[in-house]
Amino acid sequence: MAKTDAKTARKVARVMHEFKEGKLKSGRSGRRVKNPKQAVAIGLSQARRAGGKVPPPPRKTVAKRRSAR
Repeated sequence: MAKTDAKTARKVARVMHEFKEGKLKSGRSGRRVKNPKQAVAIGLSQARRAGGKVPPPPRKTVAKRRSAR
């Protein structure tokens, strides 16, 4: 079973095209995106908002703290 659908693939492809042209801007700050991983994350986020089939974002794990001895 596929993890994504065609709508998601189109969104990510469009965002990557903008990234390669140097036109992709970050959300609120409006800075130019320089990292390809960030560009893919932006594309997946847009696909999620548009209702595309995308797995949920990974959860952040909290490092286990060692107790003081």
